[in-house]
Amino acid sequence: MTTEEDLARSVKELEIKSGFAEDLLEQLNQVVHRQQSQIERLAQTIGQLRRQIDDAGDAKGGAGGPRDELPPHY
Repeated sequence: MTTEEDLARSVKELEIKSGFAEDLLEQLNQVVHRQQSQIERLAQTIGQLRRQIDDAGDAKGGAGGPRDELPPHY
């Protein structure tokens, strides 16, 4: 083989590897985007749950502990 053939083969291999790397990068970007969306939804849900807990505590007349919720036979 000549040097030109070796060079052409090397360039072709690099182009193939570059194409695979671009595909992988796009897949990773999609995963990161989905995860970020999921994190934002979870953070929003946690905020709603915290507000519900605070509202439930206010409805009871203040912050109560587990001892305040004992069954009536105690």
